[in-house]
Amino acid sequence: MNSPNRNDLQPHTGDALLIVDVQNDFLPGGSLAVPRGDEVVPVLNRYLRIFAALPVYATRDWHPERHCSFRAQGGPWPPHCVAGTRGAEFAAALQLPPSAVIISKATTVEHDAYSGFQDTELDSLLHSTNIRRLFIGGLATDYCVLNTVRDAVGLGYKVLLLADAMRAVDVQAGDGQRAEAEMLRLGAQRISVEGIAA
Repeated sequence: MNSPNRNDLQPHTGDALLIVDVQNDFLPGGSLAVPRGDEVVPVLNRYLRIFAALPVYATRDWHPERHCSFRAQGGPWPPHCVAGTRGAEFAAALQLPPSAVIISKATTVEHDAYSGFQDTELDSLLHSTNIRRLFIGGLATDYCVLNTVRDAVGLGYKVLLLADAMRAVDVQAGDGQRAEAEMLRLGAQRISVEGIAA
């Protein structure tokens, strides 16, 4: 039930590609690096080429300097993705088209947001262009991807999970696997770029 047939994968009106938080601070060498996070970039680029006709949305953390999620303010994470810094930039190798719609989240000191839908205009933008199905991948599986998918399903979108274009933080061993299982339980369908290209 969670693996669509190939005919279901043909892009059509009402589809969009949603890339979650592929930013320098989440890549190796970044301040909050996701293990092997850089591996999602070439895979996402393949999806971008395959689905070149689809609208593309890309979320990003865009934090103020004293954001509540930072340890100095009592949060769980080191400073990361501070607005306007190199760490907050998208991965240089990620081939986002010029038409990509950028969604900034967690932009105020007081509020964090793992989901691309939380306190952003993403849902209204998707509705305004009649998007009902989302191909979602990015970083990290067990945090921002999970919460974005959870909200997308709750808002009535059909979700196709780019399983080969995600990586997990795995603060606790197996967090990524548990997050993926949760997304499938919610109704997301798992796909891979090889399955589409076959």
